[in-house]
Amino acid sequence: MSDYEQFIDGIKRKTGIDLALYKEAQMKRRLTSLYEKKGFKNFVEFLNALEKDRDLMNEFLDRMTINVSEFYRNGKRWEVLQNKIFPMLLQTNKRPKIWSAACSTGEEPYSLAMVLSHHIPLSQVGILATDLDENVIQKAKLGLYPERSLAEVPKDVQAKYFEKEGQFYKVKDEIKRTVTFKKHNLLKDNYESNFDLIVCRNVMIYFTEEAKDQIYENFSKALRPGGILFVGSTEQIFNPARYGFEVEDTFFYRKK
Repeated sequence: MSDYEQFIDGIKRKTGIDLALYKEAQMKRRLTSLYEKKGFKNFVEFLNALEKDRDLMNEFLDRMTINVSEFYRNGKRWEVLQNKIFPMLLQTNKRPKIWSAACSTGEEPYSLAMVLSHHIPLSQVGILATDLDENVIQKAKLGLYPERSLAEVPKDVQAKYFEKEGQFYKVKDEIKRTVTFKKHNLLKDNYESNFDLIVCRNVMIYFTEEAKDQIYENFSKALRPGGILFVGSTEQIFNPARYGFEVEDTFFYRKK
């Protein structure tokens, strides 16, 4: 067994996270730079240290989960969501059940609430937001962001739902109240059901084909018929019918 395989095995035992389901070259590169920075010579040394040091384990989990996020990322897709997808979903359910999966530091679920507020009162908005990493969930709950995260937010939305705090922008409480954050592992934990909309963007690119297959199947089961899956701009599903989906718009898939 190579030292990386021993590492994968140890991490799975300790955290339940299966690193074998992530693309090996990318994951190895990211983790090697972390353990070298910390002064370890190989994966076995690093694993031994992780088992003893909670702070190091948290830093490792941070590095392993990829947190690149901003509000209204790829703005044109959010316009499609606002002008086409939400009006369609609201015809069948006035309180749509929405899941922001692998939500990172919260920009995505908060964006969803802001977009949905164009159609229904915030009191009717409820969004489940999940991530594997407890540290990013804590940051998400705080709702404090640098100006660059807001680059694509329409100016009227920015004025309505953010407050300036020093160099940062804080999401207003009325938006925060619409989102429930929970820890969730897409590859291991159970999925809720009857979602009208599942948003999972810019995460699947890090998974193996086998892991992607499993996740798309689970998303399909978690959506109600007619429900929508919204994916990232590098994550087109090439055979949507395999999962019971059909293309609704670019990067939007409807469950048959």
